[in-house]
Amino acid sequence: MLGQHVRQFGEKLARRRPVEPRNGSEISTPHLNIFSLVVFGVNRTLRVGVYILAGVVAVYVAGPAIIISLLVAGVFNLLSGFYLAELGAWVPRSGSVYFNSYVTMGQLHAFITGWTLILPLVLGLLILGVHGAALVSKVSAGFNVLLLSFITLSGFIKGDLHNWQLTEQDYKLAASGSSDSYSLGLLGSGEFVPFGFEGILRGAALPFYSYFGLNAIVTKGRETPNPQRSIPWSLGIIISICFLAYSGVSAALTLMVPYYQVHPNNPLPQAFHHVGWAPAGYFVAVVILCALFYSLLLVMLTMSRLICAMAEDGLLFRGLSQTYARRGTPIVAILVSATLSGILAVLFEIFHLLELMSIGTLFVYFLVTFSVLVLRYQPDQNFSKKEKVLEEIEMEPIVGASPLESVPEAGTSNPLKSLCNPISTTPTRKSGQIVYGCAFLLVLLLTILSLLLALWPSRVFSGDPGFTAGAVLLLLLIAGITAIIWRQPQNPSPLPFRVPALPILPVLSIFLNVYLMMQLSSVIWAEFGIWNAVGFAIYFGYGIRHSLEEKRDPQLPASTSQTLHEHTPGAESS
Repeated sequence: MLGQHVRQFGEKLARRRPVEPRNGSEISTPHLNIFSLVVFGVNRTLRVGVYILAGVVAVYVAGPAIIISLLVAGVFNLLSGFYLAELGAWVPRSGSVYFNSYVTMGQLHAFITGWTLILPLVLGLLILGVHGAALVSKVSAGFNVLLLSFITLSGFIKGDLHNWQLTEQDYKLAASGSSDSYSLGLLGSGEFVPFGFEGILRGAALPFYSYFGLNAIVTKGRETPNPQRSIPWSLGIIISICFLAYSGVSAALTLMVPYYQVHPNNPLPQAFHHVGWAPAGYFVAVVILCALFYSLLLVMLTMSRLICAMAEDGLLFRGLSQTYARRGTPIVAILVSATLSGILAVLFEIFHLLELMSIGTLFVYFLVTFSVLVLRYQPDQNFSKKEKVLEEIEMEPIVGASPLESVPEAGTSNPLKSLCNPISTTPTRKSGQIVYGCAFLLVLLLTILSLLLALWPSRVFSGDPGFTAGAVLLLLLIAGITAIIWRQPQNPSPLPFRVPALPILPVLSIFLNVYLMMQLSSVIWAEFGIWNAVGFAIYFGYGIRHSLEEKRDPQLPASTSQTLHEHTPGAESS
């Protein structure tokens, strides 16, 4: 009896949301080319938060080496964009990351994804709102690019290469001549990489949210004639444009001002004042305020839609889905998120907020990568509502038959042999379970390896017997489990886009995401843990009992004989 209750509880956590079948009018004709995708993606990805981000990362984390950090973050985001595209390709309708996770991976996975997404969105609303609520205007993407170009050119005109070669003597001179004690950050070791390789990696973890607009490509990728070619090219071009823009601003900032004198909350206007271009500083400040307010509106719209979607599904409180009747504005979700942002503004400084945004974004990318790795090795699944009901009926056991009398899968007689030499050439339920188990074990091993490399890198690479042997053993286990996954048959279903080099590329991406998360402080992990604890309390206390799937389920398990009779061919007109 206990085992049956545990199984039923597990089935509740894994319930998937069926997709309503589309009408012919809803199916869009492929009409977008690479250029259209690039314009759309740049407009969503080139966030003006870089105006603030550059100052915070330069003064606290990486110094002038923020340029390298942005490059590392861009490459990692390019990989994550591939997984976002394939996860969307598994769903027959366009939707958000939360929606795609609900359809493919189940309810608990979707709730964790959605709840984690709310964190960077709320914090992004807070950061943009603090700096951009003074002026109402809308700045187009083209004007934003012009502003970034002006800042970059100004930095190379008024900048000084000596600011990338600073020494302790320069720091002491700046400290003695400074009347503002807050204006000086840490020196580190000076030069171009003052905080070393660890500073570069930690700096790469912080700008991840700046590239998060890549998920917009997921909704548009299926509207191209050749997604397998268009999506990788468009992602690469978008990342390149954003990297050039972000690195140009960061280079200009650190050339105009010594990195330890950068003002974290107002970096660019202060930099123009520092080089004697006060009018340009005022102009840049006004335009940044306008652009930040526009970004504030976009973030608020995205976040309110996500909260409303989760509330309509019953995973969050139903009251959050209430909208203004005339225009459909999710007024309750906006008010709640604004209140939460105000509370966080009192509790945290901007650097803490950026770290929390980064860990939330990295965790979402990790969940998406894990989903793609698992889905590729599962048997065919029907995600549409009508097909799902028929599939459940066909799988219903015959009355009086024992579960053990079902047809056994190939290879069940020798479980160890099926790990490395499966008989079936297409995924089966057993091979899918093997991949699930191996994927969870991989995450555990990769987390332990990331902890070793993040906390004790010198001992691992200096030849310490214990740490080095432990790292080598972990690598061997990871390679062995990856080989087991590689030997399992992949789902041959045609998709608009498929990530290449499975399972090696997803395993590498999971490691990179986890390792970058390990670069963040233990305080941030504690705060992220509290956020997730609140989320689990909401889900297990409310969402699991009030979800739409919970209301649908009691209608399905009617008596077996009745179900078979009702759905026997000819029993229904439809």
